[in-house]
Amino acid sequence: MSEKNREGKRTARERLAEEREKQRTAEKRRRVLVVGASVVGVLGLAAVIGVVAANAGKDKGGSDSSGPVVAPSGANGQDSLAIPVGKESAKSTLVVWEDFRCPACKAFETAYRPTIHELTESGDLKVEYHLATIIDGNMRGTGSRNAANAAACAQDAGYFTAYHDVLYENQPEETDDAYAKNDKLIELSKKIAGLDTAAFRSCVEKGTHNSWVDKSAAAFRNGGFTGTPTVLLNGKNIYQDQTMTPAKLKQQVREAAKG
Repeated sequence: MSEKNREGKRTARERLAEEREKQRTAEKRRRVLVVGASVVGVLGLAAVIGVVAANAGKDKGGSDSSGPVVAPSGANGQDSLAIPVGKESAKSTLVVWEDFRCPACKAFETAYRPTIHELTESGDLKVEYHLATIIDGNMRGTGSRNAANAAACAQDAGYFTAYHDVLYENQPEETDDAYAKNDKLIELSKKIAGLDTAAFRSCVEKGTHNSWVDKSAAAFRNGGFTGTPTVLLNGKNIYQDQTMTPAKLKQQVREAAKG
């Protein structure tokens, strides 16, 4: 293995480790803020942080989505809340709970995307994507929900994987609710040949799948998950495995494929 490849893998591992540590630190801070709310109120800055933390999980954002629940084409699983990628016959299943505004989700995608694409295309792995809106609750806004709706619209058109990747490649800063703007989401669709159609634009602008996204977000809240991304390989949380690497994931999936 070349020194460049070793350095690339090390850097990817370090990025994921840093994001995991940030999530653990944030979760500890939230618990402390809840327990010591009266003390926190004394400190101006901590009080501001407390307000943000208190909204964690209240992830509907700023607008109401009371319309009918319209699942995107091909969605499956319980309540049709999973967007499947890969062959149904694959012996391994990767369940991914993600938020398009989540920096840790982007770090995971950056490190693991080539491997996941390789394994789904070879028929050894199927992925079930579940969309959450946790950052909308933490930071305020509707970018997580609107981006998730747009991704569901892309699924209707048969371009979910490509648009999913584009959303992460162009992810704004966590505090920037750029994905709340439908014009931005439509602009990004132009990066994918064939996606920018009248049907896609209408789906995005009308929020066709907003209520479905809200239902998915509620399933995340009620699922006992601690943050995004949550990544389960055949039921085991691999995101919390400090030894996990893309190479190890590939090895486990290949071994399962062999039986």
